[in-house]
Amino acid sequence: MKLASIPLLVCAGLVSFGAQAADMAKARQTADTVCKACHGADGDAPTAPNFPRLAGQHADYLEQALLAYKSGARKDPTMAAQVTALSRDDISALAKYFASKHGKLSHAR
Repeated sequence: MKLASIPLLVCAGLVSFGAQAADMAKARQTADTVCKACHGADGDAPTAPNFPRLAGQHADYLEQALLAYKSGARKDPTMAAQVTALSRDDISALAKYFASKHGKLSHAR
């Protein structure tokens, strides 16, 4: 690898990091404004026994569940309405956000 290409790789990494940080900020905002009503603060304090705890769940599980609600494969009118406006990237970021939280379901890292 030529030394001239190293700054380009560093810049590409910084742009990627910046995009990930923006995605996580958007996910945190969605969680605070939409998800919190049923799943509680940080997804760790459901407001009713039939609402699952999201904090500490595996990101891939959360992402697949949200995509299933969006496609209609998984049925719940409230969740279907919540995911309608979310893009696949939004769903992925939201799943990673809740997985990063250390709730009562936290898994070993």
